[in-house]
Amino acid sequence: MKTRIINAFIEETRNNGIKFTMDDLARRLGISKRTLYENYSSKVDILDSIIDMTLVEFDEQTRRIIDNPELTLLEKIRKAIVVMPKYNEFYDLRILNQLKRTYPEQWERVNRELHQWDDLKGLLEEGIRAGVIVDRNIDLLMKLIIEASNATLDRQFFLEHSISVAEAYGTIVDVLLTGMVKGN
Repeated sequence: MKTRIINAFIEETRNNGIKFTMDDLARRLGISKRTLYENYSSKVDILDSIIDMTLVEFDEQTRRIIDNPELTLLEKIRKAIVVMPKYNEFYDLRILNQLKRTYPEQWERVNRELHQWDDLKGLLEEGIRAGVIVDRNIDLLMKLIIEASNATLDRQFFLEHSISVAEAYGTIVDVLLTGMVKGN
């Protein structure tokens, strides 16, 4: 039931923004508000669950990549940049802007995580030491990667241009790691 509620919450958010009521959510699910409250104490409780699950899953996926002995360092870097947890469609600029205004505490958690990729930074530092990554200012490299990756939060842009988020990430990683100039 909790998974159904989370899926309905995300769908409601995608269709109507974050300003909906528990009544709206119960109606979408075809259940009573009582059943909804038996599973989650509030809308904030559901929101926190989604954020917790996605952040934990993001960290777990990244850790599996880093710990995979079959991947080269460059493959680990490439895969770590494009980690997409379940419910990633929740992380859309429109929704995040509403979150910032309406749920500032949750926004702070998400924003902090969107700008802090310590595992990737460690991989890049290792790549620089190993000579796989050009020796540049690590903080600048991280900012470029994070800002480019966070561009995928503009789901409206990708929808308007018929680009999938996975395709966008792939292109971003290719440009970041190999550049835009042919023959390099």
